[in-house]
Amino acid sequence: MSRKEKREQRQRASTRQLIGAGEITDYSLVTYGHGELVYFIVKPSNISVLSPSSVGARVYALMTVLKGVAEIEMLCLNSRESFEDNKRFLRSRMEAEENPVVRRLLEKDQAHLDRIQVQMATAREFLIMVRLREEKESEVFPYLSRIEKSLKEQGFSVKRADREDIKRILAVYYEQNVTTERFEDFDGERWIMPEE
Repeated sequence: MSRKEKREQRQRASTRQLIGAGEITDYSLVTYGHGELVYFIVKPSNISVLSPSSVGARVYALMTVLKGVAEIEMLCLNSRESFEDNKRFLRSRMEAEENPVVRRLLEKDQAHLDRIQVQMATAREFLIMVRLREEKESEVFPYLSRIEKSLKEQGFSVKRADREDIKRILAVYYEQNVTTERFEDFDGERWIMPEE
């Protein structure tokens, strides 16, 4: 297939095809060719206030879970917007700006973004992901429950991601969107009036 044909094929692909997401179920993300992904949201611990021995115990607890379930993959995502691109832009504008009044305004914008970033310094979301490949349907939920139980037994605050959590995770990952409260399954869905 030529480069032009590939580009045309990509242009005709749906958004779901481009990101590899086939369907969002009540408990998973079904992908094209990469299995069904189940996410567990782990509430982070503030390790900056823990003693070195407590941090070591947390690491050991995680290692215990990882040894027990080989299929686990781990992700760390921002659960809030990232302002790094904006801050880079402001720095380059300040360097190029000759007007001192505009430069001071840019500096104030930079300081404002810095304050917001400090307030959101702990805005990370830790996800443990399990990739289901060819598990029988009757075995899936007991298997996922065992993983969740194992994490809780090791002292982790964990929740299996539901449909809305998965949509939010994708929105933050792909477009840094954390302001939307409810994500639609179809664009414009909220504007469709139900028939009476």
